[in-house]
Amino acid sequence: MKKRCVITGLGIVCPVGNDVKESWDSIQKGKTGIAKVTSVDTEGCYANLGGEVVCDDLPAPQYDRSVRLCIRAAQEAIADAGFDAKAAGEAGVIVGSCIGGAVSIDEYLTAQKNGSEDDSRIPNMAASSIANHTAAYLGLNGVTANIVNACAAGTMSISYACDLIRSGNGSVFLAGGADPFSSLAFAGFHALHALSVDPCSPLNHSNGITLGEGSGILVVEEYEHAVARGAKIYCEVAGYGVNSDAYHITAPDPSGEGQMDVIRRALQSAEVESSDIAYVNAHGTGTAKNDEAEFLSLHTIFDGTNVSVSSTKSMTGHCLGAAGAVEAVFTVKAVSEDILPPTIGYTDEDKAALKEKAGKLDFVANESRKKEIPMAMSNSFAFGGTNASIIFAKEAKEKEENEKQRLFITGFGQVLSKNTDAKTATVSLDMKDFTERGVKLGVFRKLDKFSQLQLISGIDALKSAGITVSEKNERRIGTIIGTSAGPVTEVSNFQKNICEKGATAGSAFTFPNTVYNAAGGHFSIFTKTKGYCATVANGTQAGLQSVAYACDVLEKGNEDIMLAAGTDEGSDMVTFFYEHSGINGENVLGEGSSTVVLETEQSVEKRQAHRYAEIAGYACTHSAGTEEYSEAQAMKAAIEKALERAGYQASDIEEVYAVISNQEKQKTHEQAVLTELFVAKEIQDVRKKTGDCRAASANDQLVEAATAIDAGTVKRALAVSYGCGSYTAVVLKACE
Repeated sequence: MKKRCVITGLGIVCPVGNDVKESWDSIQKGKTGIAKVTSVDTEGCYANLGGEVVCDDLPAPQYDRSVRLCIRAAQEAIADAGFDAKAAGEAGVIVGSCIGGAVSIDEYLTAQKNGSEDDSRIPNMAASSIANHTAAYLGLNGVTANIVNACAAGTMSISYACDLIRSGNGSVFLAGGADPFSSLAFAGFHALHALSVDPCSPLNHSNGITLGEGSGILVVEEYEHAVARGAKIYCEVAGYGVNSDAYHITAPDPSGEGQMDVIRRALQSAEVESSDIAYVNAHGTGTAKNDEAEFLSLHTIFDGTNVSVSSTKSMTGHCLGAAGAVEAVFTVKAVSEDILPPTIGYTDEDKAALKEKAGKLDFVANESRKKEIPMAMSNSFAFGGTNASIIFAKEAKEKEENEKQRLFITGFGQVLSKNTDAKTATVSLDMKDFTERGVKLGVFRKLDKFSQLQLISGIDALKSAGITVSEKNERRIGTIIGTSAGPVTEVSNFQKNICEKGATAGSAFTFPNTVYNAAGGHFSIFTKTKGYCATVANGTQAGLQSVAYACDVLEKGNEDIMLAAGTDEGSDMVTFFYEHSGINGENVLGEGSSTVVLETEQSVEKRQAHRYAEIAGYACTHSAGTEEYSEAQAMKAAIEKALERAGYQASDIEEVYAVISNQEKQKTHEQAVLTELFVAKEIQDVRKKTGDCRAASANDQLVEAATAIDAGTVKRALAVSYGCGSYTAVVLKACE
């Protein structure tokens, strides 16, 4: 039987309350948290409303506001779940975010503008800092990851936590999302003319969004583990779906096809019918295109059922990467208390118009009401075309575990810098590199450097594997991109411009590329791949973590083929950070993208595809940095768990590839672990040829290992990589 995943704790801080009780009470009463913005200068802007958190005691002032919001919600969730500090230590942290450390970038640039640089803010700028700083602050040592798929990220983090539990990679996770109110998001949506002058009115006036901020954290726990400790159980995660529209970088497919597909995926995952869903917490942003597409989706799938629909964004605003998590908390409360939360802002005329438009669908206008809710769905749709739906149930169906399939590497594509005598190494790309791959000028002009690198390596990976995307297979091909810093050039340039010139100076052309998952979106749009699409920001090892993540997706039977990439660009900001922090050691700072194609045995046999190597085992670990559990021990644990999953001893491994820390003390400890496990074996480091390409280097190891196995040089190899206190190890073996 499949492991069951239940919700045993809730935590929230958002525009309508600083804890679950206050927030849920406000939602039931239809109380809004939307008011005039105070944290961002809106001078000259046509809109000035937002949903801001008013909380005087956010913890951890040394961290970015996103982290502080996350810690606040996580503390409440841990307490609600009834964990003591020691028991909580085993928990992993999976956090979704859209704009990550944007507030820290604002603070740094503002200080720089005023002639007083504050380097202390630099480590807080990356989205990868959220989950890792939260884990460090709370002393949590389970698997840690930052899902950065814009407005779908919060929902996806909960889904990924369930996958990790079912894969045996942990029993307890803090999962959710966190995003702050920032000038980046405000100026960006202002440039797109997507903001509403009045408080947003989703599924009603649809004049635009109102931005919000906050964090929602849910304790996701394996059922037997929860029962054994006598935990209260709010409800169960019955199923979920994740896909890509492959339509447009900012707009949804007007046909609603992608949204309908992801809803059906969630229903299929839960093994239920649309008629089983009593309530849908809609994405409901308040923009015309989103609301129209979602209306069509809901009508198509739920017409004739007893479903009720509302959008709580009418009270909280759109909390971006935290939205799905905040709304998940409200959906769990709806299921556990049998209360429908409303959409507010309807006049009598609005309600009359809604009734005519809604048909048989029950839209909950203005006032909450009682209804038996055995099962509910929460939807999140995002920039980049990512869609996510999740289903919560009082009690889910017992489901059989999918037969575990063997997984193979069937292709790869790479674009990497070359090591030189210079401090940095870059990849030079021109229009020819794209035209020879069928990329037109109009597409090329929309791409930032980060997206360019990913698109080329992804196209080459598909070609290497002999994959032609068609209507028959497009929904069964997905992509996971791992990155250390994401589109850092685009983000820093955008924010520098608005810092100097004000919020009205935001560029509608460049803003879409400031979200971390834009590269995945551009790739999906170009290739028309419509399967599972995620981006993970988690230091250097995010490249290998993308492989582990993709394996989890394949093992659950969600897709047939997954592309797993490690991508990082060079930039002045990255160079500055590495120079000021001293973490790059003697390595040349490089850039690039490395994408591997992972495929199930069934798909391989059907296509008669070439197999470079088989994935024998993999594991992810994390250390909060406590004395009791050092980062070197976490590295050892990742290697040993991957070997155990593969059924090998360390002595069985013929070739070892390691991308380890450049910080001298940590490097010494990690080298000691490698010596202990592999004795006299030479440890291969791909960075010697390419420079430190961070996430791309992490995946480059796997390509080198797979190539060696395919050539018959070795039969078994292991790759391991570090990053932000996390480690991922992957074991490859020769194909039989």
